[in-house]
Amino acid sequence: MEPTHFLITVSGKDRAGLASSVFAGIADAVDEITDVGQITIRGHLVLCVEVTVSTPTSAQNLVERVRAGGISDEEPIQVTVTPTTDRRIVTDRRVTVTLLAERITAGQLTGVFAGVSKVGGDVERIVRLADYPVQSYEVIVRDAPLDELRTIMGEVAVEQELDIAVQLAGLHRRAKRLVVMDVDSTLLQGEVIDELAAQLGHQAEVAAITQSAMAGEIDFEASLRARVKLLAGLDEAEVVRVARQVELAPGARTLLRTLRRLGFQTGVVSGGFSQVTEALMGVLGIDFGAANQLEVVDGKLTGNVVGEIIDRSGKAAKLIEFAGRAGIPLDQTVAVGDGANDIDMLSVAGLGIAFHARPVVREAADTALNVPYLDAVLFLLGISRDEIEAADRAALQDQE
Repeated sequence: MEPTHFLITVSGKDRAGLASSVFAGIADAVDEITDVGQITIRGHLVLCVEVTVSTPTSAQNLVERVRAGGISDEEPIQVTVTPTTDRRIVTDRRVTVTLLAERITAGQLTGVFAGVSKVGGDVERIVRLADYPVQSYEVIVRDAPLDELRTIMGEVAVEQELDIAVQLAGLHRRAKRLVVMDVDSTLLQGEVIDELAAQLGHQAEVAAITQSAMAGEIDFEASLRARVKLLAGLDEAEVVRVARQVELAPGARTLLRTLRRLGFQTGVVSGGFSQVTEALMGVLGIDFGAANQLEVVDGKLTGNVVGEIIDRSGKAAKLIEFAGRAGIPLDQTVAVGDGANDIDMLSVAGLGIAFHARPVVREAADTALNVPYLDAVLFLLGISRDEIEAADRAALQDQE
């Protein structure tokens, strides 16, 4: 006789020992447990157990066996048993779809799941990663062609105004061990050079050049030299003062603190200035850094840049350099940026994330984040808000 497959579903108010009661009840009634899944939301449990039975039995008999393990009829617990015959073999790799928004609505989820269905995929599991400061869910999809799913999810993201990242599931997501970030308008709010220009009354001119450069409309090196020329005569001390006053992006400290605790290495690579990056590296514990060097004579900026220019190709080269120094393969790196000069870096990294970026950058990146919190990068690595807070609590206890 061929083994019969049954799916046992237990749902209702959770309590200590409930799962133990279920397995105690079926221990000598089944031959093999072939799959188990459980989720608990606000004290309500759903436990599914797939089993094989080689001796003749009925679904009702298994229901009775489950309850005999220690679930009384008075408990608000439902037990159902369903015969299953479709032993589906999954041949494609699973894909992780990460959803992020200030608030994720039923309408947005309708669009996501309709898109999954459109490419022939099945949703296997949904896990909540965060409920503040943004909501985030991780959806595991099977039997969906990766490229097709990415295309359809890109369309859904635009239609539903939802951040969606599509990646192959597996250990490699948590294996990304180096995160390199742009500085201005990514790690920091705003552009430092705009603030410096304001000290000399050239803010509007510099801001206009900056916008054109970040949108890819003009060559970055030419734009950099034109902007720096307008800073001639500014005290170097003023550069340091302004750099210290520029605010970090929301969530930046949480991101870097959590990455450090998880053993990640971090880097910054900037088309801005070394006076800024060096200060950030010291305060935030960043491992690697590279930026342009302003020429200073007698304590004042000359309006020139000296040494190697960190432009679009230069940023990618620095990412490769940092990975080599860290002993980390490129496919285990993450790059985060917002401007056109970040495109090569995002393309080289194992995961390129466009953060509050212009359209030309979003199109070149693996995924885009439009929520204003930099620590949302952690959710794309499969790290939940609960795990972040648990690490914070453990660190506080260690300090006591």
